[in-house]
Amino acid sequence: KAMCSGKLQTALLVAGYFVYLLVGAAVFQALERTAEKQEKMAAAQMKEAFLQNFTQLTVAEMEQFMKNLIEAIQNGVYPVGNKSQLEESNWDFSNSFFFAGTVVSTIGYGTLHPKTAGGQIFCVFFALFGIPLNIVFLHRVGKMLSLLCKKLGIFLYEKGMRKKKIKFLTLLFFLATGILVFLCLPSVFFQITEGWSYSEGIYFAFITLSTIGFGDYVVGKQSDRKYFSYYRVLVAIWILFGLAWIALLFNL
Repeated sequence: KAMCSGKLQTALLVAGYFVYLLVGAAVFQALERTAEKQEKMAAAQMKEAFLQNFTQLTVAEMEQFMKNLIEAIQNGVYPVGNKSQLEESNWDFSNSFFFAGTVVSTIGYGTLHPKTAGGQIFCVFFALFGIPLNIVFLHRVGKMLSLLCKKLGIFLYEKGMRKKKIKFLTLLFFLATGILVFLCLPSVFFQITEGWSYSEGIYFAFITLSTIGFGDYVVGKQSDRKYFSYYRVLVAIWILFGLAWIALLFNL
């Protein structure tokens, strides 16, 4: 009964956690998408005006254009390409879910952030409750994985292996498996999808799962590449389970 109750609690926690992220993603999308579209239109008009009059601009006007351009890029708006890119949003559901995941995991790349007052206030409360929920989620998943580790240890003990050797081999097994599943293989995937080198993929994976999150490498941000739908959702899920693996290592 206790085991069934524990499994039910874990299932409810995981379901509640992902529902929390889904709701957060939907709210961020609703609050930020319209404002972003207006900002993109303003950046496109600024670019068009510059292309028409760039030979007649004064030094002061040129410097003002550069300031506006830098501000647009910092806000995630890249005025390159044709007008069809106005329809592509940084706040579609996939990107919003990815952002919600980076908020609760405290990675915070900084390349995408809410700019409306409503989005910023919601982000405060979303993080306020989401970060503790994330800690509980990672602890529970890490605990479940540590039970698998315990079962492996019991199996080896029954085979006549010494306890110290079992502890070392168990830690080595989960460390090697995690490095392969959460660092090495995803880096190949990022190499193919993002066009990065393998070392850049390893670097991104480590900086992400360690929650350092510099923001110098972020998935799905290159305007000249086509990404499949929900690419960033999959990356967000990889991040969450990668953090759970790190939680397991701390438990071990």
